[in-house]
Amino acid sequence: MFWRASAGWLVVLAGLLVLYLPSFIDLFKGPWSTDKNAHGPIVFAVTLWFLWFRAGSVSTAGLTPKPAPWLGYPLLALGLLMFIVGRSQSVLILEVGSLMPVLLALTFIFFGGRIARHLWFAFFFMCFMVPLPGSLVDAATQPLKLAVSVSAEELLYIFGYPVSRAGVIINIGPYQLLVADACSGLNSLFTLEALGLLYLNVMRHESAFRNIVLALLIVPISFASNVTRVIVLSLITFHMGDAAGQGFLHGFSGMVLFLCGLMLIIGMDTLLRTLASAWNKRRGARLSEVA
Repeated sequence: MFWRASAGWLVVLAGLLVLYLPSFIDLFKGPWSTDKNAHGPIVFAVTLWFLWFRAGSVSTAGLTPKPAPWLGYPLLALGLLMFIVGRSQSVLILEVGSLMPVLLALTFIFFGGRIARHLWFAFFFMCFMVPLPGSLVDAATQPLKLAVSVSAEELLYIFGYPVSRAGVIINIGPYQLLVADACSGLNSLFTLEALGLLYLNVMRHESAFRNIVLALLIVPISFASNVTRVIVLSLITFHMGDAAGQGFLHGFSGMVLFLCGLMLIIGMDTLLRTLASAWNKRRGARLSEVA
């Protein structure tokens, strides 16, 4: 029985590799190798870790496999159809996005609905690794780039730096910096939103209001993090020269962005927890006075 089950899983794994390994090779050589979609491998790695993390708690949660093939096979057919159309027509949003319904379908077929619900966030989290259509990115990035440029210019001016701006080009001293799509905030918005939602899911807060507020705050947090990145790059270029601004420190500023975003998420969560605790104490004191 063990060997039969193992052989079945090996067949499933081999099928997934045959289907999706070429797609992931194309992703690593194409979209995921660019600044616009550099978050894709991070999201994919975190998804694999979260699947392993949640799968390890299935027995602890008292869940037993109850296969539901009547749900799984139609969903599997839909996922495979998405893959065929996406792969044949080079539509990445369908090709890569099909992995989510395929894995969810396999979970239904082998384990059932209760375990699928236990793992639902991992499948949802995969949405953030799918490259977005270029037309959507271009339409969304232009106002974001302009807003980031204006904010960075105003803050640098407040601190006394010789700075001016023409559109999305920032002039600081003798240097010019173009606020590119990677610094516009859209891609980091998806990554920080993904990390924020993962943080909420792992922390398992009981308050739905607190979870919703923190999830919404990730949008301004992402914007503030991108403004910080542009300011850091501007200061590096102004004080250390153009070579430093475009070299290793340019990539390091991306780490500054995500560290800044993560610290702001944790800080806002701490603030919300403190405010909630103070509110509960004040409410409890009022109730005791009334009693």
